[in-house]
Amino acid sequence: MKVEVSKLRINILRTVYLLIVVVFGYRIWPTIINPNEVWDPLQGVAFSFWGAFTLLSILGVWQPLKMLPLLFMQLTYKVIWMLAVGLQLWSAGQIDPVAAGLIRSNSIGIIIDLLVIPWPYVWSTYILKTNPNNHHSYSDK
Repeated sequence: MKVEVSKLRINILRTVYLLIVVVFGYRIWPTIINPNEVWDPLQGVAFSFWGAFTLLSILGVWQPLKMLPLLFMQLTYKVIWMLAVGLQLWSAGQIDPVAAGLIRSNSIGIIIDLLVIPWPYVWSTYILKTNPNNHHSYSDK
């Protein structure tokens, strides 16, 4: 069964991708282009990741359904961070302003991703693989 995604949902997805480009891009790219200091390797990974994420989100503005895996990744890493880091900080009573901000922004991001991802389409296309536009064939050979 083919699951259609409404034009409204497509436009909402485009808006989310555009917000990612603008909000994260505004914060990340000036630092990537003109870093104030030499980054430690882990900090470099974070900036590189967010740079790539914002560039790939540009594709999401034009092809929102094809770029859904980008939103899956965002949702997944936010949930993992909340469970692995945020919950431990909360349990240990070590929520400082930075952690509180990350918990707040990750919570908002999780809610937005859960609301905007077209789950019936995801189920049909990625799990049941019933999308007629999916020309891949899989075998158990």
